[in-house]
Amino acid sequence: VQLQASGGGLVQPGESLTLSCATSGSISDIPAMAWYRQAPGKQRELVAVISKYDSRYYADSVKGRFTISRDNAKNTMRLQMNNLKPEDTAVYYCNADYRYRGALRDYGGGDYWGQGTQVTVSS
Repeated sequence: VQLQASGGGLVQPGESLTLSCATSGSISDIPAMAWYRQAPGKQRELVAVISKYDSRYYADSVKGRFTISRDNAKNTMRLQMNNLKPEDTAVYYCNADYRYRGALRDYGGGDYWGQGTQVTVSS
């Protein structure tokens, strides 16, 4: 399975971006898919995760601003990011776990990663 992340770019604070993660196969049965990010000099962190039943979990830092979704018909996961802040600047990675059965808040990342897309928020 291959994941392909896209949609990053340079935006000003307060603006919006939508990231997409296209997969090489069907996503309808993948138990959990997620977005992570890694800022320079920091560890990779979980941003949001979505189950195949459309349950969602968000990091506190993005709650109310970001929305994770999955489009099974297009085999694509998305991250709608609104009201972006400079601290959202990072490389964003999509991730999938074909075997996850735990709580979304405990999600630790699956084996499949996209290549990353850069998001820069700056005035």
